[in-house]
Amino acid sequence: MTSPSSAVVLIGPMGAGKTSVGKKVARALEVPFFDTDAAVSRAHGPIERLFAERGETHFRALEREAVKEGLAGGGVVSLGGGAVLDPDTRADLARHRVVLLTVAPRVVATRVRGSSRPLLAGEDPLERWTRIYEERRPIYEQLADVTFDTSSGPLQTVVERIVDWARPDHGAPFTHLEGDS
Repeated sequence: MTSPSSAVVLIGPMGAGKTSVGKKVARALEVPFFDTDAAVSRAHGPIERLFAERGETHFRALEREAVKEGLAGGGVVSLGGGAVLDPDTRADLARHRVVLLTVAPRVVATRVRGSSRPLLAGEDPLERWTRIYEERRPIYEQLADVTFDTSSGPLQTVVERIVDWARPDHGAPFTHLEGDS
């Protein structure tokens, strides 16, 4: 059961729109927005550099700390696509409202083209994205309270549907504890 101070947490694959949607949902709900990838980058430098110089294991440890910080603050929290691989993060999400954003491979191809995402480096980024998504999909689906697809139509429609779901009069209770961090 979620607590009254639980966050709305956006999970899903790379390119699903978690950051874009999350910022707009937070603005509509008048709560803070926290992006774990942005927090790691701010504190430790570009993610692609962290992967290259320190490896994925080091990045995942930094990401876990960012997840804990974001969840503690409430509001709307966007997790990096692989954050759900951490068992402690999965356990923490049980106390929050989790939104899975999905996207079709044909759509994500244009969203991640030319990106510097370390896990997509190599010969065929779309094939790698598809493989990573298929590996993680069971975890995403197990954690999600609700799922919205961002493949078609304006993202604003998805934002409005999440806001309706998150508001107390439409969905799960929503509050934010001021001053918590």
